[in-house]
Amino acid sequence: MSSSRRGTPTSVEVTNISQHGFWLLVSQEELFLSFDQVPWFREATVAAIQCVEQPAAGHLRWPDLDVDLALDSIRHPERYPLTAR
Repeated sequence: MSSSRRGTPTSVEVTNISQHGFWLLVSQEELFLSFDQVPWFREATVAAIQCVEQPAAGHLRWPDLDVDLALDSIRHPERYPLTAR
């Protein structure tokens, strides 16, 4: 889904969802988000995961889940350890 409810549409799309996580295509770059690394998506509906926006360069937002992530945290999760679950 090329999405953005407000502003200029951006190129971000959920390309696949599995029991382990989901894949995003962001401006020609494919990224994988593991449910172990981003557990707040584990119980989310497919529709909520697919409803993703890119409100600014380097930033993704899932408004239905109230989740915001920097692209750098997806590319380098070891730099952003979870401190609470």
